[in-house]
Amino acid sequence: MSTKFSPRTAGLIAADVAIVFIAIMLALYLRLGWEGTAYQIIENGALSKVTLAVVVCLVTIYLYDLYDYGVMHNRRELLFRLVQVTGIAWTILAILYYLVPPLMIGRGTLIYSVVLTLVLLLVWRTCIHYLTGHPDLGEKVLILGAGKAAVATANIVYTRRDAGYRIAGFVAVPGVENGDSPRSRAELGEAAILGNSDQLEKIVAERKIDRIVVALAQRRGNFPTESLLRMSLENSVDIEESASFYERVTGQVHLDMLRPSWLIFSGRERDTKLIVVIREIVNRSLALIGVVLSFPIAILTAIIIKLESAGPVFYKQQRVGRDGIVFELMKFRSMYQDAEADGMPVWASSDDDRITRFGRLIRKVRIDEIPQFWNILKGEMSFIGPRPERPHFVAELTEQIPFYGHRHLVAPGLTGWAQIKYPYGASVEDAREKLQYDLYYIKNQSLALDAIIIFETVKTVLFGKGGR
Repeated sequence: MSTKFSPRTAGLIAADVAIVFIAIMLALYLRLGWEGTAYQIIENGALSKVTLAVVVCLVTIYLYDLYDYGVMHNRRELLFRLVQVTGIAWTILAILYYLVPPLMIGRGTLIYSVVLTLVLLLVWRTCIHYLTGHPDLGEKVLILGAGKAAVATANIVYTRRDAGYRIAGFVAVPGVENGDSPRSRAELGEAAILGNSDQLEKIVAERKIDRIVVALAQRRGNFPTESLLRMSLENSVDIEESASFYERVTGQVHLDMLRPSWLIFSGRERDTKLIVVIREIVNRSLALIGVVLSFPIAILTAIIIKLESAGPVFYKQQRVGRDGIVFELMKFRSMYQDAEADGMPVWASSDDDRITRFGRLIRKVRIDEIPQFWNILKGEMSFIGPRPERPHFVAELTEQIPFYGHRHLVAPGLTGWAQIKYPYGASVEDAREKLQYDLYYIKNQSLALDAIIIFETVKTVLFGKGGR
């Protein structure tokens, strides 16, 4: 899912609202005729009831990731999910109507609404899928460079066609690739090298390029500074760094494209004292509410843990927090006692035999995380931020992965951008991938992004994704 509320997403939501509304109005007409429909709207408060139905449908569509262009890329998956969405949304409404009859919009209207909503959504989303995935439509992108960074940039466009971009080709820059020689034709994928940097303006004009993405580690020698400057001042084409383009499309920072200067001049707004205070109040207030609401579940969990296996109910473990300060993180114990009897930390795996049967369940639905409300109340963690890691792994990963220490610039979180975008990490490569999401969050941290993460976390917990 995109981290920004883009015009494309806003358009999809607006269209879905209109479709569900039209489907219900048509259902009313088919069931009751003009006079019956008018009566329902004027005398019986049908508009408020229609609004309820629209909200239920939109929430269900969101929960099934149908505002995520990655899902829309697969037409079969798109159609399958639309059928599920329609069925679940109207089942929820049927239950609501049964429990609270005054919410019902006319007898028999529900059946007509189900069919009409499904048909209209299928037609609309299929058309959008075709248009956004059509090779002749979308913004034409020219990649300046033909090395490793250029291939990485092109690959995200090849795999995310519904993001609205098309690779027109590559422009090689002799002598500037810094040892990263131009890739082979097979590595470049569907597009080809259209020429060298001295032909850049000609290629842009002939191919009617909309955007140039600069994918070069070095900017000297034959780097076409004058051509890029002239086109930028003329405003004839958009010009963007590959790191920024990659970040915007994927919601993560690519470590191989990342340079310190890019982070330094990223433009991240400094938090004011008021924002810091508000964030602290919100974190601790939500943690207190979480403690109260989860208390019955916590008591039941503690009892089952004690009955299933020997050992304490809580598991305490050292983790690295903000500014590298080590604190003691609390969780419900999900492994057998002395799972690391030799004292050496071990990555968890998907079929880890150290996990108890009940432990596997509470990890799946995140119940084992409930005690971390206490860490938030103490100010050691926040609700949202990078997942705190163990000191042993932090030392190891800092040596192997560039910029790893930068994830400690903010407080660790119970949930975060990396947690919702990538499954549980169990290797150095997983840690590297998650770091790219953590750096994105640190660079773009805002209340709006935090809200997106909270909504996505709820969805993740409901569908039991990512736990290990």
